[in-house]
Amino acid sequence: MRLSKALSSMAAAAMAGLTAFQAAADDLLPQLPVLGAPVPDGIALQTPYTALAREVLFLDNLLMWIIVPVTIFVTGLLIWVIVFHNRRANPEPARFTHNTTIEVAWTVVPALILLFIALFTFPALRHQQIMPEADVTIKVTGLQWYWDYEYVDHGVQFSQFMLEREELADYGYTDDLYLLATDTAMVVPVGKNVVLQVTAGDVIHSWAMPAFGVKQDGVPGRLAELWFNAEEEGIYFGQCSELCGINHAYMPITVKVVSEEDYIAWLERQGAEFAGAPSWMERIQLAASN
Repeated sequence: MRLSKALSSMAAAAMAGLTAFQAAADDLLPQLPVLGAPVPDGIALQTPYTALAREVLFLDNLLMWIIVPVTIFVTGLLIWVIVFHNRRANPEPARFTHNTTIEVAWTVVPALILLFIALFTFPALRHQQIMPEADVTIKVTGLQWYWDYEYVDHGVQFSQFMLEREELADYGYTDDLYLLATDTAMVVPVGKNVVLQVTAGDVIHSWAMPAFGVKQDGVPGRLAELWFNAEEEGIYFGQCSELCGINHAYMPITVKVVSEEDYIAWLERQGAEFAGAPSWMERIQLAASN
């Protein structure tokens, strides 16, 4: 753990200059509204901004109408048994050992309920798991406790760290976005298929963006994929959603969805500033050697 923390600190120092360049490039993006963010005391899912997220929201609402009546029914049966089938209320116990009708019913009815749920669940899972042709491909690496992004088709890469409270205003964020905002953002074009290749460099992390309806664990030595197609320009916040160490709670995600023109211009600025930049592992090795 000490070695990991030391390497993370050295890598952060080695990347400070590169991150400053990337943040400056983000400043040239248009002002965007915050669309995907948690609400204080909220209990519902976030507003969906992808087809995947709408499917998740539909399933959540559908299952609520099934789970609540089932829970009430089962709880009612338990209360009925406690009240009417105790030794005091029913001193003479029943002598029968089975009831074919009831046994068939409690087998068939749950099976039909599960089949009904599956009719809606499997198409949604298929939609999530089958990757479309990618318009943008980004490799995402989770590290203690920040994210590393590599636009594999453009040679652009940078890291993403959480902002301290006193830094928020300098980056154009309000104080209520503390613990959500980061110094850099993953920038993607609106209305395009974005495929993320998710992995990790130390322990298991999880890249999650509630407004997009996506979540994928990053496992060291493995490369997993997720995809989304954001429908509105704006700023979206996510979080590492797999316990990954002492600073797990300080590993947010920022995604900026922009027009295709702004995305191309951003890529051109990034390409000029980051051409030939070393990978995260090379930066750690360089920092360690110094």
